[in-house]
Amino acid sequence: MTSMKSVIHLGFVFVMGLVLISGCANERDQPARKAIFILLDGIPADVLESVETPVLDEIARVGGYTRAYVGGEKGGTSESPTISAVSYNCMLTGTWANKHNVWGNSIKAPNYDYWSIFQVAENFNPELKTAIFSTWEDNRTKLLGEGLEATNNLQLDYSFDGFELDTIRFPHDDNRKYLLDIDELVSARAGEYLEEKAPDLSWVYLEYTDAMGHRYGDSDEMINAVKLADNQVGRIWKTIQEREQSHNEEWMIVITTDHGRTADTGKGHGGQSDRERTTWIVTNRNELSPAFHQQPGIVDIMPSICAFMGIEMPEAVRASLDGRSFLELD
Repeated sequence: MTSMKSVIHLGFVFVMGLVLISGCANERDQPARKAIFILLDGIPADVLESVETPVLDEIARVGGYTRAYVGGEKGGTSESPTISAVSYNCMLTGTWANKHNVWGNSIKAPNYDYWSIFQVAENFNPELKTAIFSTWEDNRTKLLGEGLEATNNLQLDYSFDGFELDTIRFPHDDNRKYLLDIDELVSARAGEYLEEKAPDLSWVYLEYTDAMGHRYGDSDEMINAVKLADNQVGRIWKTIQEREQSHNEEWMIVITTDHGRTADTGKGHGGQSDRERTTWIVTNRNELSPAFHQQPGIVDIMPSICAFMGIEMPEAVRASLDGRSFLELD
């Protein structure tokens, strides 16, 4: 005859087994969190707001849209040129130029002590899969510093870039249409690869909008370029929606730009005028803090993605950030 103590013990073991099984099931049921950030070059906030962009509008309805800024603290030690590569690195590292030391598109001497989001992700979990889709190869080789000792030999799992160097396939015409052709290729491949492989962290960079701004300024050509970019984002957004529906995944998409343009013609940038500094952010996440709607900086994107993905930074990296997450997560 089984003793009462044995019955109680067996009951305890049975209940604890159920708890453990339930805990493991709940852990398995947790969706994998993945993120992609997209930079559409050189679109001022006032231009974006004046153009029909059904894809970006749809994403913003799911999450949010806000005006943002680049250029650091105007007149302060962090003031940074409103130039493309400078702002890219502000986004990647969560710091302004006085720290990451990229002051122009030549990218002469980056300070890799300020880690990019890819290096942070790889340090946190080497199993995370990473990818870049870019018109401009320097984004990977110089800004991210792939394969360099200074970046702990950072190696992305997949790269699709460097097409601006292929003048046979993409002859460099005066009206810069070759950049549109490259952006079409890059955005299409990004959509395909995300559907096939779903990397954990990806960056997409598209350039044609900036080329139209430099050549034509505030113009119908610029407006049309923004519409084309919206359509290119749509390929990626569609893939994310499909993966969330058919896989156990939860995605964060962030779309932004690197600078505005001069107020007189819209052809230039680099200075500290309000229009050159005023940019924007679109995201599908709706766990947005009040700070998101108070003109965040481009440096806030990196810590926001890390917060969403649960990526913990080394204390030295976290302490060096100029940006702060604009998400309110449980």
